[in-house]
This record gives sequence, structure tokens and C-alpha cells, in this order.
Amino acid sequence: MNYAINLAQGTPLPGRRVGAALVSEEGQLICSAFEGEVHGASWFRILRRRVQELGVGRAHSVYLTINTMSAAGSFELAELLKDVRIDRVYVGLPDPALTGYLGGDPATERGHVLRFPDDLQREILEQNRDLYAASGQSIECNPHYSTHRISEAVSTGLRSMGFELTRGDVNAHRGRCALASLIRQRYGIEYEEADRAVGDALSGAFDAKYGTYDYAYDARAANVRWADDFRSVHKRSSARPLSAVNILNVGVGAGHEAAALFSDCPQITFVDIAESGLASISGRIPSSRTVVSSAEDLSALAENSFDLYVSLRTYNSSFFDMSAATSEARRVLKPGAVIIVSVANGFLYTRRGCVVPGLIIPGTEFVDLYRGMDTANLIGAELDGAGFKDVRMFPTSTEIYLSAVAA
Repeated sequence: MNYAINLAQGTPLPGRRVGAALVSEEGQLICSAFEGEVHGASWFRILRRRVQELGVGRAHSVYLTINTMSAAGSFELAELLKDVRIDRVYVGLPDPALTGYLGGDPATERGHVLRFPDDLQREILEQNRDLYAASGQSIECNPHYSTHRISEAVSTGLRSMGFELTRGDVNAHRGRCALASLIRQRYGIEYEEADRAVGDALSGAFDAKYGTYDYAYDARAANVRWADDFRSVHKRSSARPLSAVNILNVGVGAGHEAAALFSDCPQITFVDIAESGLASISGRIPSSRTVVSSAEDLSALAENSFDLYVSLRTYNSSFFDMSAATSEARRVLKPGAVIIVSVANGFLYTRRGCVVPGLIIPGTEFVDLYRGMDTANLIGAELDGAGFKDVRMFPTSTEIYLSAVAA
């Protein structure tokens, strides 16, 4: 992956800095190419010519920094896969010209496509910053998301406690445990103290961003049927009506979704790390129970006590530990109970009134078209590992739902 990124540095400016490397079963480089290496030729044409000259019909893997489209609108990676049988495909970023999912895109259609890790994705973005900044993937088009960054709020909160961590430090240690360990090491304090500080900073950050969240900036503002989408997923996942089950809603935010979905449910418990949203929903649904806690630690709740666990857009949150959260979800659910979680999969382009699919790459100002599906697949794997069965995925226009049954 690093080789492909370094290769892309040779791309003459202006233009996309794209690098590609083809690797053998033995882990040896077969051939490589970068955009602009030959005047007037794309990386794909250069690489294909070299593949033909070498007589290569199969390779173990290919590493491509940007999944580019040709002038004709087809994906050049897809063309390569017609010529060479490749077991594993590694893709850094989608083409900045992509504004939606297109047929023939191997990154969304092929099961063996893997992604570059976040730190390397950020390097690719830096190489192509001007190109992506001018694209529809820039979150500058959405004032709420461009001005309310969790990483900045967390670093500000920690600095107020005497821990001088930069946004770069926070982005490089995006797990709660990783960030607490960094503070413990740098300041020589006990881990428990560092963890409390991180927890307080996270609570404050999420409270500031979501406690009084303006849904005019939410992609669901462009999907008036989002509540019907959830109800449809629930009906396909459970035969019992919402009014007849004991529900746990984790990650209540400002309470907008909860009020729309669960106002008529007599047995409902709301959980969130931030108190503002809980206070809001408690006022809207007085009969509900509220618990200040994270999804990763539901120790205040008894095991085998709920029939339905719902968590909308929480599992794609910054600093979120999916393994711990799915483990806790399984603990508090009764055998045979249902879990429904969703992944946000779009940002409202407020200036144009349309939705840009994807999720923000942490520590950047850009939306990755593929990240929503990547995240959903990761959650599905965690649900499998935590003891759930019958994992199903339900994509909608603004988010991706997953449901499963507690074994």
C-alpha cells in the first residue's frame, strides 16, 4: 500500500496522483504504473500494456490508490480485472468525480475488495487535496459537519483538563483505550484517571454536537420516509410489534429519532453518553427510563432483560468500540431477541439540497463513498462474533440497517 502511495508521487501536477501495483502469489512486485507516467496515458493503459508484455494472467493482489473512472465513465479497475485474475483488490479512495453508486464498480460489487487503512487514506487525500476539495465529497458543503468535529472537541476538552493533545494526536489514537493509554504514557498517571478524562471529553464532545442537533442539516431531511424505513426493517426482523416488547435504544442523540419511533412504546429505556439528549427525550416520553452510559459499557443494565436493541447511527461514531458494544448488546438481550443497528450513509449537501453518499474519513473534511458499506460489513462481522445469528443488511437511501437475532 505504501509503495502504491509513494509511486503516485511521481504523477505530474496538475491531475490525480494515482498509483497502482500488481503483486504475485510470492509477494513480489510484478509491475506497477502511475497516472501520467507516459504522456497522455492513464495508469490503467500503462499497467495493462506491461501485463500483456509479461504475459501475466493471474496475480495475488493489486493495490490502487484511487478507483478511477475513464472518460467513458467506466471503472478502469474493472477493466483490469477482466484482463487479469486477481485474488485480492486493495482500494484507497473512490474517484472524486463519483457522487453516487454506479453499476460496474468493483469496489461495491466484488466481495474480495479491501480498503487501505485510515492513515493511508489520509495520505492519499493530502496528495490530491485540491482535487477532492473541489469535489462534492467535501463536507464544506455541510456547515454542521464542517464546524462540529468530534476530534477537535475532544482535544479541546482534554486541553482544558491539562492534557495538551493536538487534533493529530487524537486522530492517531481514535479508540478510547488508545487515547487513554497515550495520556497515561505521556503524563505518567494511572490508566483509570486517563480513561475518566477521555470519557468526560467524549461526553462533552458528543453533547455539544448532538445534544441540540439541528436536523435541518441531516441527510434524513431529504428522506421523509426514514421512519417508515426503520419500521419496515423491524417488521422484516421481528413478528412482535414495538408496543409489545421491552426496548433498549442506545445512542439517543437529541431524541429526534426516538420521539418519532418510540413515543407509543410503554417499555422503553434510552441510553446515551451525553446528558442533553437524554433530558430532551425524557421530557418528550416521561414514562421512559434514561441511563447515562456508553454503548460499550451497559453495566447498569441487567443481562437477558430486553427484547429489542436499537442503535441508530451510533456504531459509526468516532472513537467507537464495535466489539465491546456488540458484546454488551448480546449480554443485555434475551435469547431470541432482535438487534437493529444502522450506519449513516450520506450527508446533506445543503447548498444543493441533495445527499452525498458515504461517511467522513476520520481526521479529514472528505466523505468516502464506500465507507458506509465498509462499516456495515464490519458491524456484521462483529455481530457474528458476539453470538448473534441471521445477520441481515437493509440499505436505504440515507443509511444502512443491519438486524440479527441473539442466539
